[in-house]
Amino acid sequence: MPLSNSRQTYAVSDHDPHASFIKTPRQLIVVIVLSFVVPIVAIILLVQLVVSHPAADPNAMTDEAIATRLRPVGRVEFGAADAAAGSKGPAAPKSQAASASASPRKPDGKKVYDTTCMVCHATGVAGAPKFGDKAAWAPHLVHGMDALLQSALKGKGAMPPKGGNPSLSDDDVRAAVEFMVSQSK
Repeated sequence: MPLSNSRQTYAVSDHDPHASFIKTPRQLIVVIVLSFVVPIVAIILLVQLVVSHPAADPNAMTDEAIATRLRPVGRVEFGAADAAAGSKGPAAPKSQAASASASPRKPDGKKVYDTTCMVCHATGVAGAPKFGDKAAWAPHLVHGMDALLQSALKGKGAMPPKGGNPSLSDDDVRAAVEFMVSQSK
């Protein structure tokens, strides 16, 4: 019984719903051979991968090896720079004669200014009075040296305490303030 379409007419017997890509006996043989060969080759390659992988080192699980792998990469030591640079252990205490003869370190205001304060006060960043600018320092000098020192120690406005360098002693900060004020009078 022919089916009618506006463009073409088909007979039901012309359409094969079970059509296959395999049209010839040669294609059938190739598909059968490949269906056996491909899985076998895949299995052989997987076995080869597992067998050729080197075994784990038996010494890798010893306590020493585990401790080595878990050891920190680096360490931070706090203390005198000469003690940390010269020895790996704790710093050896100085003899009393050596410490008694050594005079206390006098803070260097210029050095502190160059390493900490200069970052902002050289250019006037965030409203900091510029180094050597008498007009910029005049309103601050009116309050006196103690007020300037307290501002430097505790911070003021955008300036953090001790200029952002907490390792500075109060004497270092005082020396830096005195140095900057002496250059601005």
